[in-house]
Amino acid sequence: MVQAPSDGSEAPKTPEALSAPQAPEISPPGTGARTRIPAPGRSGRPDPLGQPGQPGQPGRPGQGRTPAPGEARHPRTWLIILAACAGQFLVVLDVSVITVALPSVRADLGLSTTALLWVHSAYSIAFAGFMLFGGRAADIFGRKRIFLFGLALFTLASLAGGLAQEGWQLLLARAAQGLGAAVLAPATLTIVTSAVPAGAARTRAIGTWSAVGAAGGAAGGFVGGALTDLLSWRWVLLINVPIGALLLLGSAFWIRESRQGRGRKLDLPGAILVTAGLAAFAYGIVETEESGWGTAAALVPLLGGLALLGLFVAVEARTAQPLMPLKLFRSRAVSAANVTMMILGSASFSMWFFMTVYAQNVLGYSPLDAGLALIPSSLSVVIGSKLAPPLMARAGAKTIAVAGALIAAGGFGWQSLMTVDGGYLTTILGPGVLMMFGIGLSATPLASLATAGAEPGDAGLVSGLVNTSRTMGGALGLAIYSTAAATRTGGSTAPAALAEGYALAFRTSACVLLGGALLMLLWLPRRSEHR
Repeated sequence: MVQAPSDGSEAPKTPEALSAPQAPEISPPGTGARTRIPAPGRSGRPDPLGQPGQPGQPGRPGQGRTPAPGEARHPRTWLIILAACAGQFLVVLDVSVITVALPSVRADLGLSTTALLWVHSAYSIAFAGFMLFGGRAADIFGRKRIFLFGLALFTLASLAGGLAQEGWQLLLARAAQGLGAAVLAPATLTIVTSAVPAGAARTRAIGTWSAVGAAGGAAGGFVGGALTDLLSWRWVLLINVPIGALLLLGSAFWIRESRQGRGRKLDLPGAILVTAGLAAFAYGIVETEESGWGTAAALVPLLGGLALLGLFVAVEARTAQPLMPLKLFRSRAVSAANVTMMILGSASFSMWFFMTVYAQNVLGYSPLDAGLALIPSSLSVVIGSKLAPPLMARAGAKTIAVAGALIAAGGFGWQSLMTVDGGYLTTILGPGVLMMFGIGLSATPLASLATAGAEPGDAGLVSGLVNTSRTMGGALGLAIYSTAAATRTGGSTAPAALAEGYALAFRTSACVLLGGALLMLLWLPRRSEHR
């Protein structure tokens, strides 16, 4: 989105502006690409502390004046993007990094099967449930402040989890990690879009953010397997501590404060309802894996969560300063991109899970070997995300998003041909690279479109919505595909039966992605909606 000037005049529009909303917090940086410099009298941008800028007036970089050409290449920008992307990498990594360590956790702490499931799920539920709250908090209280708070909480919770001596201590630490991640994640995308002016440079920055986030999910199995095999399961959590501490120190110096919600109040009833609704719904999704879809243990939280979310919508429609303005969904770009991001998340999250268990349970790989086998897939998602911005400039965001979904669907279809004695090249390397390249190619234009149609004051909220869509899609997809796989295996743990079950999960996911591609084709706008 190209942010409208504060004087109410029409914002300049650029042909390549497939981008997220602008909320400047530093002097417009650069990446070596040409950037448009606003004409005097039309900048009118707020400064990093939310004070109105004076068009064309000299002053320090980042204080609302028209930037000089040399400032557009300020190296500080990429330090800011590095910090934000590192934060996103950590929170996405921890969704999956614990998976391969669960057998060691069970042996060390003596956890039951149900408790072991909650070691993984406590993080996901807190992450999904609090993300919209975290996004709005960043808009109101400041992106830097919320970023640092979330990162600090995430780091301390990682330390507590790594030192846990009892199962309940680990579960509380994982839930606290998820809460920190929910506060941190929305701020990461907003900081990225705030650091780079609208246009091709910002699209590349969003591509970097998408690539790093996808790499975090991709690296979970490898990092978890390596740390568990070489050190201990505790280092799956403890590794976050030194990284988080360094990131806190760097972010405190590199990132400047910005917010667009000055004077707004946090909608506490809305925050409570949406958080409880999302958390209950996520709990219900997780419970389906343990007890099935038709049981009261799953249906009560699922239906209760939907009821709370419905009440949240009713409250927001009558609130003067809502947590989530319903007008956001009048934007075709915001609505369509978030729905399709949920579909994409359902495929990508389940892919890593099923590829890991296929390699270990069917092909007999060790945790470390399984992680190493998926490195090419991890690299392909990064390549896809980085190739997306230049392709978007030529073909448009909608075209690239659809193409990426079709490529990914082809990879999932190929993977569904897996057998009990499959070779590495044809049952892991080839389809894995194709699947994740397509997902990486599609994620960047969807993130750009989802954030481009929002007002600057809603930037953090929309960022939280994007992350919520992807995370909830991942949780829902994993539950659905796991149920499909379990139905096919019939409770058997024989490698041949498991291979058939996993193949059905990939086949189902391929069909869902084809439906998602059709939805993108019919619903996504051709260009970003600017306000």
